[in-house]
Amino acid sequence: MTHQVSFCGFVTPTPYNGAVEFVKGEIVIYPQHGACTVKGIKKEDPFKTGKKQEFLILETIINEMTLRVPVANLKEVGVRPPVSHDELEDLVAVLSKADPRVPSNWSRRFKNHQEKLKSGDVYQVAEVVRNLAARNRDASLSAAERTMYERARTNLISEIQPALKVTKEEAEEYLNKALEKGVLKPVKAAKKKADAPKKVEEDDDADLGDDE
Repeated sequence: MTHQVSFCGFVTPTPYNGAVEFVKGEIVIYPQHGACTVKGIKKEDPFKTGKKQEFLILETIINEMTLRVPVANLKEVGVRPPVSHDELEDLVAVLSKADPRVPSNWSRRFKNHQEKLKSGDVYQVAEVVRNLAARNRDASLSAAERTMYERARTNLISEIQPALKVTKEEAEEYLNKALEKGVLKPVKAAKKKADAPKKVEEDDDADLGDDE
């Protein structure tokens, strides 16, 4: 069962500009809900003002929620094209960057991440996922940050999915592998690297023993 929601909005640095023709079935990004499928444009008067206005009808890809966005407000709410396949390499670079610097103060960090999510910019959303993944690794996420982390992950997965033309599960695996290149590097790999010098020292001692 779908839900119908009207939105007004957030400003993003990369919205559609000018007159735009939306094609039924195309994918667009709505900052708060990630990737959506265009279902069409309808004239409606939801608030009974006596004057109809055009609404862009969207359906979120992951949760299949129906959104109604006033066409006149598309620029303000930040509806934009999704990341392209060629841009995924840059996205992975952001996700895999190790040891990100984030504010240590909880309220400042939370506000900073909120602003990044509201921007709708895919790279800023990726920064939020990366930063919170690093904190989650150390089991230090608050309930509010955990909710934010899941929301940011969901939005990013929904954008990766159409770019790669894969399933939701495959898009999530792609995201996890990108994180594992940096902030979520597997423990085994890190341990192996830490043990390497020790092994060399042991080998050196063994060589010394053979000479005696």
